[in-house]
Amino acid sequence: MEPSIWLVGLLAFGLSFIFALGGTGSALVLVPILHWLGFPLNEAKPTCLFINALSMTGGSVSNFKHKRLDFSLALPIMIPAVCLSPVGAYVSTLISTRLVLEIFAAFLLFAGLMMLFFKRTKYQEQHREDRPIFLLGGIGVLSGFLSGLLGVGGGALIAPLMIFLGYNPKKVTTVTACVVPFLSFTGFIAYWTMGFINLKLLAVVAIAAYAGGFMGTHFMHTNLKPSTVKKFLGLVVLAVAFKILLKLFGVF
Repeated sequence: MEPSIWLVGLLAFGLSFIFALGGTGSALVLVPILHWLGFPLNEAKPTCLFINALSMTGGSVSNFKHKRLDFSLALPIMIPAVCLSPVGAYVSTLISTRLVLEIFAAFLLFAGLMMLFFKRTKYQEQHREDRPIFLLGGIGVLSGFLSGLLGVGGGALIAPLMIFLGYNPKKVTTVTACVVPFLSFTGFIAYWTMGFINLKLLAVVAIAAYAGGFMGTHFMHTNLKPSTVKKFLGLVVLAVAFKILLKLFGVF
């Protein structure tokens, strides 16, 4: 039985506020949490893809307006990511929920460890300028497919992989902000065309998450260090991953 939709909205607001304090979105954990609360996984995923698209669009528009975005770097990632996101969404309807959750747990383990141990400051002096199409395209394929499959934005993969390739973290941030809204929106449309949209859930969660993220971002800039909060969020993400695994293997 589904919980009160307003309770879900309150939860989405709170999680979005907390995750915004660390400079990231809450969709990463909202998908499994909505599923645990009784919503079908294929309704939770497009809801969170819509949240990703909504929350990242503002940053992308700002980067474009102030000419911070390197299109020649973003496009080799964006094009395959946008194409593969609907494919991932379709594939998720062909495989078992258990397998999707197993992949989700692995993705969360990766994302949580990145939050805890990956230090962008170590790479601030990187200034790689070449555009290896196949490497960047590979990032787009992987991030787009997993985004559609799991209902996450893909930024948790794009950013560290690009930095490991030698690109400057500031430039990577603008590329991620550009790519994620597009691949999230195409994944959302794919789920919509397949009939998996819960409009009531979508409206309440989207409004609550946007409000929570907006307030959390403003609070972060005046009171907290995102890097400190991100370590706490990394532990939260890892806890969600372990909970998924424990439930899958019948521990509780």
